Amino acid sequence: MSGTTLKFIMAILMVLDHIGYFVPPEVGGIFHVLTRCVGVFFCYMAVEGFHYTRNRKSYLLRLTGMAIFMEIGNRVINWLIHDPAIAVHNNIFLTLAAGIAMIYLISLVTKQSSGLKKSFLILASIFVFGLGITFTEGGIVELPFMLITYLCRNKPKVRNILYLVMSVVLFSMSFVSYPTLSETLSMLAYNSDFMFITVLPFIYLYNGKRGMNNVFSKYFFYFFYPIHLWLIAVLSENLL
Repeated sequence: MSGTTLKFIMAILMVLDHIGYFVPPEVGGIFHVLTRCVGVFFCYMAVEGFHYTRNRKSYLLRLTGMAIFMEIGNRVINWLIHDPAIAVHNNIFLTLAAGIAMIYLISLVTKQSSGLKKSFLILASIFVFGLGITFTEGGIVELPFMLITYLCRNKPKVRNILYLVMSVVLFSMSFVSYPTLSETLSMLAYNSDFMFITVLPFIYLYNGKRGMNNVFSKYFFYFFYPIHLWLIAVLSENLL
């Protein structure tokens, strides 16, 4: 499948993940598990975009601009709805911008002859990595995922092993045993970052082709993400 087709599939799954206010908790838990592949798939495609783009600086600036746009939009929506329970704090663009900044710095290392400059770029990339993990949405999963994806782009077996190791580490960090199996499974449903590994089938479905290539396909996903979250927040405020 082309990148565009897979992104449309992910957009549908994305909506399922964000409609928890409108479905029973147990259904919301199932949706949450099934959609752990969404964020990391867009991270995967961001790394692909970084590889193919003719202007990496422009690509990074576009993601940064969208992160700023979404942050402003979030603040406006949250001011309008006056309900902390349904406030919008998501901003995947900030995560993507941090990830692309990190791998951009890494990509510059091999182009430097000076050991001092190489050391500076490595330290800068580590700094961005640390900030991204600490302050961005899903950063603890998505920044390491982007790093592995970039460094192992031509080594799929190594990449997959590292994904698996990362999934096991995340599982061990989130697992807590409860008195009953039902409670334990419920806990895992809402602490299911380790399930990002379900992105692998979609990565293998990706045929390396961009797919649709026009203004609509270029910008639809940039704006679908914030707008659908804002609409869900407004509907939640007025219908619940």
